[in-house]
Amino acid sequence: MGRCNGRCTLVGFCCLQLIAALERQIFDFLGYQWAPILANFLHIMAVILGIFGTIQYRSKYLILYAVWLVLWVGWNAFIICFYLEVGHLSQDRDFIMTFNTSLHRSWWMENGPGCLVTPVLNSKLAPEDHHVITVSGCLLDYQYIEVVSSAAQIFLALFGFVYACYVSKVFLEEEDSFDFIGGFDSYGYQAPQKTSHLQLQPLYTSG
Repeated sequence: MGRCNGRCTLVGFCCLQLIAALERQIFDFLGYQWAPILANFLHIMAVILGIFGTIQYRSKYLILYAVWLVLWVGWNAFIICFYLEVGHLSQDRDFIMTFNTSLHRSWWMENGPGCLVTPVLNSKLAPEDHHVITVSGCLLDYQYIEVVSSAAQIFLALFGFVYACYVSKVFLEEEDSFDFIGGFDSYGYQAPQKTSHLQLQPLYTSG
């Protein structure tokens, strides 16, 4: 794998990550999912940092980008566990995605493919300033849409992590191969010797 191929591939994965993150950010805004909104914003900033580091040959930026991808994989794994209600997680009890500030769910809950929303009038279960609805006919439940979205993010992050490590390693090797302080010492460069333009003549003294 050549240096240019690695850089181009990494930039391509970063662009895919950026598009996927922006798409996810839009739907999280529509669903008032404040925790994912904050995480998506940090992810977008990290991806932009990764693109900048790749183009400008900055290995430190790529290392930061790779570290963030590890955290991003963990966050998306948590989202998958949350929507599948793994362990003690419960969507009906925990409102982590909204920081417990509202009862809003995923935007896909009411707007998924084929979903039919029916309001329940005069429901005693509705809290103040809220209404109860029933959702039926969905071709794919919103939980699985969120799970698929998080799985795609993990897939892109894993490939981005591998290429970020490879490209940063190449950059570090190139930095080590050239001595910026010594200049051309690695090429056997030696300073020219000073030569005198005066020709020495023998000195005779009378005895």
